[in-house]
Amino acid sequence: MTGGAVVLLGALAGATIFLGLPFGRIQSPTPRLRASLNAVAIGILVFLLWDVLSHAAEPVETALKAAQGGHGTWTRFAGLAAVFAIGLAVGLLALVLYDARLTRSALPLGASVAAPARMRPLAAMGEPERLALMIAIGIGLHNFSEGLAIGQSAAKGELSLATMLLIGFGLHNGTEGFGIIAPLAGHRRPSWAFLTVLGIIGGGPTFVGTIVGRSFVNDTMFLAFLALAGGSILYVVVQLVAVAVRLGHRTALMVGMLGGLLVGFATDWVLVAAGV
Repeated sequence: MTGGAVVLLGALAGATIFLGLPFGRIQSPTPRLRASLNAVAIGILVFLLWDVLSHAAEPVETALKAAQGGHGTWTRFAGLAAVFAIGLAVGLLALVLYDARLTRSALPLGASVAAPARMRPLAAMGEPERLALMIAIGIGLHNFSEGLAIGQSAAKGELSLATMLLIGFGLHNGTEGFGIIAPLAGHRRPSWAFLTVLGIIGGGPTFVGTIVGRSFVNDTMFLAFLALAGGSILYVVVQLVAVAVRLGHRTALMVGMLGGLLVGFATDWVLVAAGV
């Protein structure tokens, strides 16, 4: 497979995240629709959290069993376990600290002119915009690992596998766009520029990961990015649950979460059908 074809695969898989972003510009959604969008996002992200952490734990568990059976070393297991724990902690706590910094930097009404120019874009964000940004960051870390998988399969000459990964991850990313824009529903209408930035942050890493994955294979780096993604996704799930509590509509919450979970599993089954 040529380098250009691999790059195209990564670009296509990442670009599907833009399919759901335009829904963020829906004007005056009903409270029930807002609650439903938020709930679907929770369901999708809960699935992604399970998917990411289960894949991240696999090499650690494999190393543990190898050490117990005398086919591996305890040092290898301890190293991978440390990478998992540190990645999870950094992914979670970095967003906590970053969000706290943005909150402290938030400008009072009418003070935007006096703020330093470099701080205005971030400080002017409201809570919905900040949460959407956090979701995009978490999904971006997750999608980098997906890009690594596409690139590695292409590097091994497994064209059919790389194509199925493109389809499966493309479907995943298409649903993730809805997760990113969920906090924006019913608030200030986001600009196309802001939605584009969110799409690049969330989908762009698939493209970058594909290029990196084609260049070299490193299981430890793969594990590290999965753990980072797990921590960041856990953070935004907690934030979205808090939003859901404020919005109410318990029935819409449960139905939306169920729908998001099933959509996540359905897209994953495409990969399972391909033997991945």
